[in-house]
Amino acid sequence: MHSSALFLIEFGAVILGLGLLGRLAGRLQFSPIPLYLLAGLAFGEGGLLPLGASEEFVAIGAEIGVILLLLMLGLEYTASDLVSNLKTQYPAGLVDATLNALPGAAMALLMGWGPVAAVVLAGVTWISSSGVIAKVLGDLGRLGNRETPVILSILVLEDLAMAVYLPIITALLAGVSLAAGSVTLAIALGVAGLVLFVAVRYGRVISRFVSSDDPEKLLLVVLGLTLLVAGIAQQLQVSAAVGAFLVGIALSGEVAEGTHNLLSPLRDLFAAVFFVFFGLHTDPASIPPVLLPALALAVVTAGTKIATGYWAAKRAGISVKGRWRAGGTLVARGEFSIVIAGLAVTAGIEPELGPLATAYVLILVILGPLTARYTQPLAMRLTGRRKPAEPAALAEAAEAAERPQEAAEPRESVDQHGH
Repeated sequence: MHSSALFLIEFGAVILGLGLLGRLAGRLQFSPIPLYLLAGLAFGEGGLLPLGASEEFVAIGAEIGVILLLLMLGLEYTASDLVSNLKTQYPAGLVDATLNALPGAAMALLMGWGPVAAVVLAGVTWISSSGVIAKVLGDLGRLGNRETPVILSILVLEDLAMAVYLPIITALLAGVSLAAGSVTLAIALGVAGLVLFVAVRYGRVISRFVSSDDPEKLLLVVLGLTLLVAGIAQQLQVSAAVGAFLVGIALSGEVAEGTHNLLSPLRDLFAAVFFVFFGLHTDPASIPPVLLPALALAVVTAGTKIATGYWAAKRAGISVKGRWRAGGTLVARGEFSIVIAGLAVTAGIEPELGPLATAYVLILVILGPLTARYTQPLAMRLTGRRKPAEPAALAEAAEAAERPQEAAEPRESVDQHGH
């Protein structure tokens, strides 16, 4: 009875604290992710108020949080969206992966962590935070800008790449042989391909089967199906997250919209618990020794993301100002970087990897909104010294072209915790 009461007190205090932090972040118009990570550091080993009785429940809640993050991400895209983006934007995806994954892999090898940790850190530095980016685009009023579809296409390709990357990293962390790892990857690719095919051909049938006018029944069916598929995927060493992502893709139309509305509060709750859980497993004293490498990695990969966005926007025929805006917007890292690092921390691969990932995400989740806002004016000021100033009429026309009146807004995807 005493332990039960202690659990309720501890867990209640954690949830209340997260709610207050989320409210503070909202008032500051900032992502709550860094505050949640800092809360985890405070409640973990070596922190101010270490948790005891409720830590096991927090671990289960964190796993559900990852599953719901990926389910909601899948709901934002239809299978045809993914196939279309893959066909038209794959060069930008390849440039994105090359420029942003290699610095992470190189840093891990320079620190002597070995090839498995290098693959993990490559993923941490590769994936942008669609949640933070979507919020920044809305706050800055750029949803209708011409460069915004380019940004969203890169984010979609990163999400699709995770369906391949996560099974690979899961197999590597499990220490399976090359043959077993190849089988796992083949199964993951086969399942992903099958789900995309079924979703394209029979998505309406699946959605009709799941659909219900009763919100309670819809919630139970979708949540139960997601947890079931995620569990089966994890049993096959494919990744529970990939299973949840594929379930989200298979649902479309009114079902996807209804499920999104029903599950958003649950996703936000358990996603916050997940960030706290990651912080719990990071000793605050372990961060200062890796702060300089994390800062160096943040500076380098901020530059490579800006270069990625600039190149992709140039390829799409966007003007110079739009290219700089696209690059600056892509800098933020967040939830997916922590998901990837969390897998490695749970597997016990490298003790310093978790602290470095925490410091890296904290830096870029704060820096990202600033680069989104100031990269373009700063670049214009620096390059304007070498180029003749544009006539006022031409400048106004260029700005009008970048903000078309009738631009179709992208789907209201990814919010604070999406990706």
